[in-house]
Amino acid sequence: MLKDIPRPKVEDLAIAIVPPLENPEEDLWEVMIINLHEARIQSVLVTAKGYGEITGVKKETAIFRYFLEEVGPMAIEKIEPIQPAVFELTNEYWVSFSLDGHLYDKKYIFVKGSISPDNFTPIPFLNRKGILIR
Repeated sequence: MLKDIPRPKVEDLAIAIVPPLENPEEDLWEVMIINLHEARIQSVLVTAKGYGEITGVKKETAIFRYFLEEVGPMAIEKIEPIQPAVFELTNEYWVSFSLDGHLYDKKYIFVKGSISPDNFTPIPFLNRKGILIR
């Protein structure tokens, strides 16, 4: 029965993590959702968590849930601030949303150590660099 449920593929949606303009080592960075669709997405639910090991000790962050009524077409919205201290963990964002009457969902996983200036890329709509997963 589960195989009979259609699972449309998520396209044209991204999660970005960008540093602050000043003091990137000390200040909170920002996690953002980027809608690259020509249509608005609705009922956007984002679940955020971090997990992994730091110096051999298992660590896990609290699970946070965010709800955005909608994200406009070709637009970007802030999800949450993130502390550089958790960049040593795997940070996972699970996004579900409605588009054209269909429900979509996708996990975006920033593996341990991937949130680094070495991996910066231009972020659409921001004129800033950061980490981007599509």
